Amino acid sequence: MASMLDGCTPWPEEFVDRYWAAGHWRGHTLGNLLRGWALQYGPRTALVHGDTRVTYANLNRRVDRMAAGFRLRGLRPGQRVVVQLPNVPEFVVTVFALMRAGAVPVFCLLSHRAAEVSHLVRLTQAVGYIGPSTYEGFDHTAMAADIAARWPFLRRVFTLEAPGASSPAGGLTTDPSGCHYSPLGSIDAPPGPALAQRADQVAFFLLSGDTTAAPQLVPRTHNDYAYQARAAAELVALTENDVYLAALPAGSTFTFGCPGIVGTLSVGGTVVLAEDPGPAECLAVIERERVTVTSLAPAVAELWLDVLPTVQADVSSLRLVQIGGAPLHRATAERIGPELGCRLQQVFAMPEGLLTLTRPADPDEAVLTTRGRPLSPDDEIRIVDVDGKDVPDGEPGELLARGPYTLRGYYRASDHNCHSFTTDGYFRTGDLARRTPDGNLVVTGRLKDVPDPG
Repeated sequence: MASMLDGCTPWPEEFVDRYWAAGHWRGHTLGNLLRGWALQYGPRTALVHGDTRVTYANLNRRVDRMAAGFRLRGLRPGQRVVVQLPNVPEFVVTVFALMRAGAVPVFCLLSHRAAEVSHLVRLTQAVGYIGPSTYEGFDHTAMAADIAARWPFLRRVFTLEAPGASSPAGGLTTDPSGCHYSPLGSIDAPPGPALAQRADQVAFFLLSGDTTAAPQLVPRTHNDYAYQARAAAELVALTENDVYLAALPAGSTFTFGCPGIVGTLSVGGTVVLAEDPGPAECLAVIERERVTVTSLAPAVAELWLDVLPTVQADVSSLRLVQIGGAPLHRATAERIGPELGCRLQQVFAMPEGLLTLTRPADPDEAVLTTRGRPLSPDDEIRIVDVDGKDVPDGEPGELLARGPYTLRGYYRASDHNCHSFTTDGYFRTGDLARRTPDGNLVVTGRLKDVPDPG
C-alpha cells in the first residue's frame, strides 16, 4: 500500500486480501465511477439547486474541465486542498474535480472559522483553499488571506462568487505574499488524458467526530468510501427514481455517503441541495421536487414536525427519513412515521467509518429505540469495559470497531492513534453502547474524561 499518503495508516495485508475477496473493494476511484454513471445515466438529472438543474453528462463534463483547470493552475497529485462550500452544485463538482486531478479535498464545515481552518491548513500543508468569497455576512476571502500570510504553502485561494458578483479583471489577483486568488468559475480548461490513479489512495479527508478538541483528520480511500456508499444505497433500496434531499452539510459523511450524495449518484437518482436545513426551505423543496429520501439531525426533524401543520406542504413523496447524530427521543421517533408519512431509519454514522442502520424490515420497536446493526458483514464490533474486556449483551461499554471502511489511524496523529486504536486495529469510538439480543446497538452517550494512557 505504498500509494497511501505519508501520515496515513494502511490496512494490514490480510485485511486488504479479505475485503477484496469479499467484493467490498473493487478498485474503482470515485472519479472513474462518476464517468461510468455519466455514461449510464447521461440525460438524467443529477443535481438540483433552486432553479439550477445539472444532468449526469453535464456534471461529468464540468468535473473534467475543472480538473484540467486545477492542473493548469499548478495543483499536483497528492496535494491537499481545504474545501469549505455550502450545499450548492459547485461543492459536488469541485470535490470530484479535485479527486480527478489527483488532489485530496479536505472537507471543512461552512461554520468553521479561522481557528479550525488554520488548523486544517497547517496539519495538511494545504496548497489551496476553496470557499465562498463571503457567505451570510462572513468574509471567507479575508480569512483565507490571513491564513495564507501565516502559512507559506497556501498559495491558491479559489472563491465561489455570489450570483451576479463581478470577478477581478482576468479572474486572478495576487497579494503581496504571493498567494493567488481566482473565482472558482474561472477554473476551466479542455480536458487532457485521464490521470492514472489507484483506488487504495486517499480520496479525501473528513473531520473527526470528536468535538472536544482540535479535529483530527480521517483519511477515506476510494475503495472504502465507494463500498460504504454503494452498500448503504443497496440497504435502503435506492433506485434511479429516488430523489435525495441533502439538507445537512454536504461535507458531513452522513450527507455525503450514508448513502447520501454519492450513493444516490451511484444509482442514477437525483440529489437536491438545500443550503438551509430548516423547514421553511426544505418542506417546500420536498413538495416541488418530490423528494423521497433525506437525512436529518433530531433537532431539525423536530422543527419540521412542529412546523408541518402550519405550512401545508405536500410531503407525501417521502418514503424514508434517516435520523442520525444526537440521540433521538422516543417521543419524536414515534411522530415521524405518522406525521411525515414515511419510514424512519435510525443511523449511527461516524466520519471514521463505522455505520450502523436500522433495516427497512426491522420491527417498529427496534427502529424506535436502536441505531440498528453494522452496514457490512465484515464489520467487527466489540463492546468493552474499562479494562478492555468484552461485556455481555445488554451491558453498556465502549464501542470498538474495525472493518472495510473504518480507518486504521488518523492522519499525522501518531500519539493520538496510540490510544485511539487497540493493538489489533480496533478503533475506540469513545461512544458508550450496549447490544440488544437481536444484535442492534443502543448508543447511550460518550465516555467522559477518559485519561490518555499515552
